[in-house]
Amino acid sequence: MNAVSSPFYTEEHEAYRDTLRAFVGKELEPHAAQWDEEGTFPRELYRKAAEVGLFAAGYPEQYGGLDLDLFYMLINAQELARAGVGGLHASLMSHHIGLPPIIRAGLPALKDKWVPEVIRGDKISALAITEPGGGSDVAALTTTARRDGDHYVVNGSKTFITSGMRADIYTVAVRTGEPGHKGISLLAIERDTPGFTRTQLEKKMGWWCSDTATLYFDNCRVPVDNLLGEENQGSKLIMQNFNSERLFMAAACTAYARVCLEEMIEYGQQRRTFGKALMEHQVIRHKVADMCMRINATQAYLEQLTWRVQNGQNPVADVCLLKNQATQTMEYCAREAVQTLGGAGYLRGCKSERIYREVRVNAIGGGAEEIMRDLAVRQMGL
Repeated sequence: MNAVSSPFYTEEHEAYRDTLRAFVGKELEPHAAQWDEEGTFPRELYRKAAEVGLFAAGYPEQYGGLDLDLFYMLINAQELARAGVGGLHASLMSHHIGLPPIIRAGLPALKDKWVPEVIRGDKISALAITEPGGGSDVAALTTTARRDGDHYVVNGSKTFITSGMRADIYTVAVRTGEPGHKGISLLAIERDTPGFTRTQLEKKMGWWCSDTATLYFDNCRVPVDNLLGEENQGSKLIMQNFNSERLFMAAACTAYARVCLEEMIEYGQQRRTFGKALMEHQVIRHKVADMCMRINATQAYLEQLTWRVQNGQNPVADVCLLKNQATQTMEYCAREAVQTLGGAGYLRGCKSERIYREVRVNAIGGGAEEIMRDLAVRQMGL
């Protein structure tokens, strides 16, 4: 099934979608289950993705990017979801959260050095904010960066970092000043900086092929020129990053829900029970209707908010609510798909089974459901 038609997409958007869908069908889908079981995927995939414009879309042309609108970003997120492997999706696109603060606030020399390499797929970018002692409470982070001449000396740790092992450039939130949001800065730190080490996190519920890691900084000396923006003003950059991250997470979750629907329909048309195809039973047809209702409503909300952001609005409350609606739609559709597939849905290898295991990481990452609800209501002035 294709997504409902939308006035937001031009012929150019659809041509880009076709190119990306062909890439996913050739390079990702045939290997997705194997890579997930192996807990990794080839690094060369970054260069292949770059060749079809996956990394360039939405980034400045001066660095090798393509200055395209936000609907191309939605296409990126939703076509990658067709492979049904969230860990592959998250790691391959970690530059979407690691690179923007560098582009927005890095010194020209820093941007000239790193941004083109990431867009070409030669380097990998990651974002490091969450710490072992706290997740959503960003204002309480404790990793410190003390100024020492022309360097910062960084001490502390980060955890649950996507692309934490593979990345070459890390955008790291550190405390350079007073407690709370006013004392936070962002530093760009290279992987081979002395005193910077990483350990991979194993035994995850989902996102198996994503190299999630804990990072350690032990008197790690980082050049002052790697500061992104002004000292103690990093919270603004982090909040800007969260809004776009949540929008694209919502896009992916909505697409994962549709993948579950499509797999369920295909199975239902082939599987016969009580003398007829499973899809001919009313109870299954009603499941399809309920899944479509939720998916199409969430997709419409997503596209409307994308249009608003593209036109200069900052609908923080709605983005928070959208993220929750998208993850809950994903959860509902994954549950219904696995239930309908029965034993086949419980076996590893089908997309719905993988997606069902990955519901919670989406409902937690980028802002937990509980945090999103509270932030949305506070943004309403209540």
